[in-house]
Amino acid sequence: MAGRTQEALYAEIALDLSWSEDQLPQVERTKHVHALHPYLGKFIPQLVDVFLRRYFSPGSCVYDPFVGSGTTLVEANAFGASSIGCDISAFNCMLARVKTAPYSLGALDLSLRSSLELARQTEDAVDLKDVRGWLRAWYAPQSLRELLAYKCATDMTLDGPLWDVAQIILSRSARSARLTTHFDLDFPQKPIRKSYWCYKHRRECSPVREAAKFLRRYTTDTMRRIRAFDTMRTSASVEVLHADARFVDLSASVDGIITSPPYPGLIDYHEQHRYAYELLGLDDLRVLEIGAAEAGVGKQAVENYVSGIASVFQNARRFMPVGAPVVIVVNDSRNLYPRVLEEAGLTLEERLKRHVNRRTGRRAGEFYEDVLVCRST
Repeated sequence: MAGRTQEALYAEIALDLSWSEDQLPQVERTKHVHALHPYLGKFIPQLVDVFLRRYFSPGSCVYDPFVGSGTTLVEANAFGASSIGCDISAFNCMLARVKTAPYSLGALDLSLRSSLELARQTEDAVDLKDVRGWLRAWYAPQSLRELLAYKCATDMTLDGPLWDVAQIILSRSARSARLTTHFDLDFPQKPIRKSYWCYKHRRECSPVREAAKFLRRYTTDTMRRIRAFDTMRTSASVEVLHADARFVDLSASVDGIITSPPYPGLIDYHEQHRYAYELLGLDDLRVLEIGAAEAGVGKQAVENYVSGIASVFQNARRFMPVGAPVVIVVNDSRNLYPRVLEEAGLTLEERLKRHVNRRTGRRAGEFYEDVLVCRST
């Protein structure tokens, strides 16, 4: 059976939402704070910007009940709209806060540099005898000693938003310093302690055995990205809620939603940042995660996903006027969203399909997303 022609394929796709690599290179997709920390499954900021301009105005209030890495909140602030984000993941909420919080840049830079120096001076005093389990399995002793020294230094000297920034630097460094191959940072299956053939570098490589170089590198990169976003930041308010979006009470009414819900059984949004939960002692609420990977994609799991997503939008409708725009970006390959929208009390206005040229993590294969433009009823 012959495949579809390119013309037939293009006829099904919203070309104004489907950018090529030449049109939208990675440096633009990951501009300023959008690449402050790796995050699987995020949607690109340019897509959010399109729908902000189509359905909202500066001064509006935008809600994202699946805030993830904070893309909607960052773009809403740059647009001049206030925003509220909610997520069940403590790490996601920390990352979104760090991306959107206002800072005294000089004080932030000085504090981060001082923490680096204090960690360097005290790393030899770190005792690893009580470190067990996951951390000991996934890090070489020197890496673990440097990470824990930095954690201790920031705990002693920083608080509030400055502490949050330092923890994102720590988390990003911990991700890079794990005992895994260079080409498998997204989905490492087990610790690697011996040399291996590296498909990324095309040579024999050894696992990373230190973390200090990453702490220095990401401190510099974090400051650069925060400074870049500061030039386009507006005074629009941003609120991040660590809560279950099915039941959360918002602090204000909202004018609509732009969001990208999780896909059923695809990504464990807690496990992908396991290193952060282990090092920072964050509350792990994965049992409440809608579409959790560990739940699988069996019949009951899919039913729970549909009812869970619908409940989130049902709850959000309490804070929106009738007719408010709800833009949902999702890979609805199972065609679950007609049921979701019906249960949620949303009316579908337009269903668009976009080709995703590249996804976070550079996973292979063709990939498409559905953009559901709905209205609250």
